[in-house]
Amino acid sequence: MNQNSSKKITIKTLLEILFVSTRLGLTSFGGPTAHLGYFHEEYVRRRKWMDEKSYAELVALCQFLPGPASSQVGIGIGVIRGGVLGGIISFLGFTMPSVIVLILFALALQGFDVGDAGWIHGLKVVAVAVVAHAILGMAKNLAPDLIRKAMILLALAVALLWQTAFSQITIILFAAILGFFIYKQEKGSDESISKFPISKWFGATCLALFFGLLIFLPILREVTKLEWVAMFDSVYRAGSLVFGGGHVVLPLLENEFVPNGWVSEEAFLAGYGVTQAVPGPLFTFAAYLGAIMNGWLGGLVATVAIFLPAFLLVFGTLPFWNLLRKNNKIKGAFIGVNAAVVGILIAAFYDPIFSTTILSAVDFVFAAILFSMLQYWKLSPWLIVLTGIIGGAILQFITI
Repeated sequence: MNQNSSKKITIKTLLEILFVSTRLGLTSFGGPTAHLGYFHEEYVRRRKWMDEKSYAELVALCQFLPGPASSQVGIGIGVIRGGVLGGIISFLGFTMPSVIVLILFALALQGFDVGDAGWIHGLKVVAVAVVAHAILGMAKNLAPDLIRKAMILLALAVALLWQTAFSQITIILFAAILGFFIYKQEKGSDESISKFPISKWFGATCLALFFGLLIFLPILREVTKLEWVAMFDSVYRAGSLVFGGGHVVLPLLENEFVPNGWVSEEAFLAGYGVTQAVPGPLFTFAAYLGAIMNGWLGGLVATVAIFLPAFLLVFGTLPFWNLLRKNNKIKGAFIGVNAAVVGILIAAFYDPIFSTTILSAVDFVFAAILFSMLQYWKLSPWLIVLTGIIGGAILQFITI
């Protein structure tokens, strides 16, 4: 795949990874799709760390997995260049600039009362439009037939009517079993991905840890009743269940942080708006939420929790990707999981995002305008955020 994978990894190589990834972390605006374009330009065309086919294979793998696709691609490129340590360094360079900015913003915001600000309500309406747009795209891609649409409906109903710490993981497991049997004849891919410098033993350990944490963190949360454990569990599950990019993690995080009283709804949406304005992955929003709860240490812990599933899945699946993508039954299980995740997201979108934001016909019209700007006019998310802030302030002034 890459000649560097067989060479001894040096300090110079690791520093080079850190330098390049940090520069991308400071300049990569525009969301996951734009990030993949920046990566291609820097790593494939300019530095030639990997060829076109290898990059396409890595992107396909990361799109297949839950989690932040662009961050996972960055981790994978770091692994190719510098092994497991290279993957960690690549992640740190790309992610830490926005993490630092968001933690500092959270610490600064704690001294202000933003509860009645019109621009905050505008950001809440933006969230309705952005998440609706993301979920609509996911449903179209992940549920093209009636069976998967029915699975979405079932997951939606269970997620809304049975709200416990175990409901999401139960829905996911049940959907995986259904998909395993219903879509077991789904054709796998015949293409082979090139080898990565990770052993199958290490990969299996990472996968076992991923599923182990997903199952046992909710149990530990119920047993200990500790706020730190509850926060880590909530953020870890959000990072484990998201397909479709950072915008989709918003309802999962809000459903955990706001009802539990960890973060006010106003502070939640203020941080979401700022996250749209900084470079790097949108999953760094978790750093802001952790910092609001427990200062800078909480921000760092939340960052670890949201990105840990991405690391475990990338490290865990790389050695087995050829086998997984050719196994029809395994692919069927993932098909079922994808559909169930859409249902879980729709449930979280309804409550609390939509139910606590759209309080009048004016709110609904404003949300429809913002949604149309995204869906039909294809405007950038930061323009939608700016429109929401200005519109919310204007509407507050008009209604006074």
